[in-house]
Amino acid sequence: MSPHGIQGLQMWAEIDMQASIQPRQLDSATQSSDRFAFIIDSQDFRSAAAAAVKRVAEVDPHESHALGHLVEVVKGEPELCVVLDRHGHMSAWGMENVGCKVRKPTDIFNIAHVENLRVEFSESESRADWNTQLLSFSDELTDPPFTLLAHHFDGRIEWLGCRLDALFDPSPSRERIHKRWLWTGHDGPVEKIVRSTSGKTIISRTKSSDALIWRQMYGGRGLGLTLFSSLTCPEHTHRTWLLREGDYVVNLHYHSISLWDARTSPAAHVDTIPFDIEGQLMCLVQLPQDVPDPATLHVAVITTKKQGIVFSISLPEDLDMSLGSQAASTPCVEQFCAFALDVREALSFMLPVDPAGSVIRVSSSLDIFAKDIAISCSAEGRLRSWAATLNVDDRTVKWLPTSTVETCIDGPFSASASSTRKVALVDASRTRLTVWDMRSGQLEHKAQYGDLDLVQDLDWSTTPDNQALLAVGFPHKVLVLAQMRYDYLNTGPAWAPVREIYIKDSTPHPIGDSTWLGSGNFVVGAGNQLFVYDKSVDSSDEILSDLSVPVHKQGRMDLFELVVFLNGSLPVFHPQFLSQCMLTGKTLPVQKIIRGLYEALKFHTDGTEVDSFVSIAPDDFFMDDQASSRSRGPLKGLEYEHGDGTSEESSNDLEDVAISLNEILMKVSIPQLSSHSQMHLADIVECVSMAEKHRRSMDENAMRYLLFFRQYMIRKRQIPPDRAGISYREIVWAYHSVSQDILVDLVSRQFHGRMLWEHARECGMFLWMTDLTALVTECLSSRAAIQQLTQVQRAQFEVIARNEYTKSDEKNPIDCSLYYMALRKKNVLLGLWRVAAWNREQASTQRLLSNNFQEPRWKTAALKNAYALLGKRRFEYAASFFLLAGNLQDAVNVCVHQLQDLQLAVTVARVYEGDDGLVFRMLLENKVLPLAASEGNRWLATWAFWMLGRRDMAVRSLISPVHTLLDPVEAPKLQAKSYLANDPALVVLYKQLRGKTLQTLKGAARIAPKDEWDFVIQNARMYDRMGCDLLALDLVRNWEFLVPPKEVTSNDETMPDPRKMLRRRSSLVVDDLTSPKSPTGMKSGVGKPPPQKVFEEPEASSLLDSFGF
Repeated sequence: MSPHGIQGLQMWAEIDMQASIQPRQLDSATQSSDRFAFIIDSQDFRSAAAAAVKRVAEVDPHESHALGHLVEVVKGEPELCVVLDRHGHMSAWGMENVGCKVRKPTDIFNIAHVENLRVEFSESESRADWNTQLLSFSDELTDPPFTLLAHHFDGRIEWLGCRLDALFDPSPSRERIHKRWLWTGHDGPVEKIVRSTSGKTIISRTKSSDALIWRQMYGGRGLGLTLFSSLTCPEHTHRTWLLREGDYVVNLHYHSISLWDARTSPAAHVDTIPFDIEGQLMCLVQLPQDVPDPATLHVAVITTKKQGIVFSISLPEDLDMSLGSQAASTPCVEQFCAFALDVREALSFMLPVDPAGSVIRVSSSLDIFAKDIAISCSAEGRLRSWAATLNVDDRTVKWLPTSTVETCIDGPFSASASSTRKVALVDASRTRLTVWDMRSGQLEHKAQYGDLDLVQDLDWSTTPDNQALLAVGFPHKVLVLAQMRYDYLNTGPAWAPVREIYIKDSTPHPIGDSTWLGSGNFVVGAGNQLFVYDKSVDSSDEILSDLSVPVHKQGRMDLFELVVFLNGSLPVFHPQFLSQCMLTGKTLPVQKIIRGLYEALKFHTDGTEVDSFVSIAPDDFFMDDQASSRSRGPLKGLEYEHGDGTSEESSNDLEDVAISLNEILMKVSIPQLSSHSQMHLADIVECVSMAEKHRRSMDENAMRYLLFFRQYMIRKRQIPPDRAGISYREIVWAYHSVSQDILVDLVSRQFHGRMLWEHARECGMFLWMTDLTALVTECLSSRAAIQQLTQVQRAQFEVIARNEYTKSDEKNPIDCSLYYMALRKKNVLLGLWRVAAWNREQASTQRLLSNNFQEPRWKTAALKNAYALLGKRRFEYAASFFLLAGNLQDAVNVCVHQLQDLQLAVTVARVYEGDDGLVFRMLLENKVLPLAASEGNRWLATWAFWMLGRRDMAVRSLISPVHTLLDPVEAPKLQAKSYLANDPALVVLYKQLRGKTLQTLKGAARIAPKDEWDFVIQNARMYDRMGCDLLALDLVRNWEFLVPPKEVTSNDETMPDPRKMLRRRSSLVVDDLTSPKSPTGMKSGVGKPPPQKVFEEPEASSLLDSFGF
């Protein structure tokens, strides 16, 4: 180009590309008339040559002939024209003084003629795809510095790198140029990506039904994708299925199904079968068959009308292609049979189960244990998983719904199921995601996303040890969720995000589809590009900050390794395992673990893992409760034995061992634990030591409560305000304890004798505390019962009232009004108002309280004041005036609805009128039980039923869904289906209560044996999901089912003796079938005899039965 020329471009020189390459061999196979050329700018040439000289000087100081020739050429600062053909022949020409008006013959000269320059030019049948555009540049920051970009018109872009001295070296060489990157793909936006069963092959498809088949490829920079074949289908493709790792492709169209042979590129069309079926196409899925036949496969097509057709696909053997057998190698498709799904509801969609690395297994029988191959969803949100088996001889297919889950989600947008029986469901708004376990019907995860984050894709993967991963796709990002261990004690999530992939940094195009590879890598299709992400995650990422990753795992982590840590089996010294052992009553193994861990850490060095069992035999965890209780003995008799059989005197005292262990935990990091878990372990050790000191003076239920109450107090500052207070689980343990007097004293000490109502609510004291005097009294009138209630509850409640009054320096009587009114101590409150001269309401309030509120006039005045205070939103003060007027029901309603304090309502009702009061019973029946049913809170339900005197229902509520036990049946909320509603500690309480009285045995007898079996198996699965495999094995190994009665009648009067259902008769069973439904009497387990009879001589047989002989 000359700035002085008349034209913009002027021809300066010509190079005959055909004549410039003259191969040495005359063989026609090495001859090619196709020529390709590119220009190397003089500046790029000089830069690349300088980098080559520098590298040779550093690596090999001896002078190279090729390098010397290159240096001589660079001195003239020529432009280079490089010509090459398809067979690796290259000719390079130098051009000096380009742009000068006068050209000398010596300005164009040959630099080199070399061979074996391997560039993969297109071999497509279309001549339009043969063209290749080449572009060169040099960059000192890259290695090697010289780069050649080859844009092949068949859809590939190659990044080639080389050194100039090697490129122009005339001596024979096989490594002149190296392929660094290869880009290839679609010419339109990717709409769908489908993976093979193993995840080693994927097929990507555009809206125009142009498809590319890719396979995994491992290179120097990790795993990538290589193009295997292409497929262009003239019809719109509705669904696609890959057979034999992508060697064959099945495409489902609206009125036909086609088979393609992808062993060649492009894929060859093999066969098309038209069909006619009612309804819109929903699903294409491969079917298992009773007799495995690798040469014949079957796929099923299912429509919205629940109709389906099975097609048989005959494929050649792998050797047929190499042997050249035409007859045996011709694949074909034929219609096999038709079928209809036996289901009543209309189906919104039906999808195949994401194989996620699992092979379709052939089951010998079709039952609920068969492997799921598809899921369906109705408009009402009813999920069904389906298994199928094919009988080739009878040419029939049988379908069986293996599980059904009512999700209560209307009009779901999409769903996806994994081979681990997990289903992800997206609601109609596309902003709420739920994850369900189809085995148990439990809701494991619920997430609400922003209005702009619309869920559009769900993809499953599994780790080698069958842990699940879920990728949630949005328009411009992908959120990867991993399974977490169940955590009932801290109500932790069952799924958590572990990785977030943003594609806006790479492309502005939205995500079309995505999928997992079998290796754990993730493929995202956006625009016409495919992005492959490796499976490593950064443990310092903010998204992992709440997941307690171990300290020694900081840096890059393998995704599968992270999932194993988050959901794998726990070491026995993990705080969650120790807590669950305490709940199951395994105090002796916990003590052994603490001593074993102390011995293991005494000489521990950083970086070495601690034995997961700390030298404790697994059989120690399988001892049943009775054997464990017999072997407990005094604490000082428990000694940790070393390998040589000796014991150390310093470890005899558990308290000393706990103190020493906690000192070590503050200095040493355990590799299997995160820093947060290690701090929690130290808290557990301290709590176990503290609870063990009081073991001789309290029962196991009290120890359970004390252990977790102490943990709550230690970690109180870390708990969010909306989750303040212990759970109903701990309240139920304390409620069934006979050591409540000790618990009241210990709990009060935790608050330094200054317990306020907020403290009482945190510890649940007035829910689990009962009147110890009333437990042994005879039948009393209601007024006498109220007077008897003053021994424990009223005395403790009066302590609360005094502390509320003195909590501030001004000592405001308003703060304690509700409590003194509930205690019916108006005169005490009146005395407090007399000394509150600073309060502007003193005079009016004092005059009002001086009246007799038994008179209707003053009751009306109190009610008017109560409603006026409600209008001023002084709710607690308003409730006290309702009590002043004798209107307990309205006071309770204010506590429930306005104050949102159910515990306060229960406490006020119990203190004001006693456990037999009508208002209290109505509160339990109309508020507490419906709340328990809607939330699925079995702990709250069993407490309420026991308080109502329905011990049989209290036992049934531990197994049966709570909403089914109420009349009318309450519709459960989505929360009631959460996995948190099925705490495995319920099985401990059930085993404890079912043989306690005749009523509880009666309730247990009404539970179907299959329901109890499912209950035990489900709890074993939950233990396993918590990482407590030993406890799961212990449960199924030592569980004893009730002996079913030989004669079952519907009449309670003629019902067989429930005591005969027990396999062991070592404990006393209280006869409470004739006692009235009084919670006060029911708590004691002592029936109330008729008033006229003081003592009745029992028969010898009944006396023996009562003691279990």
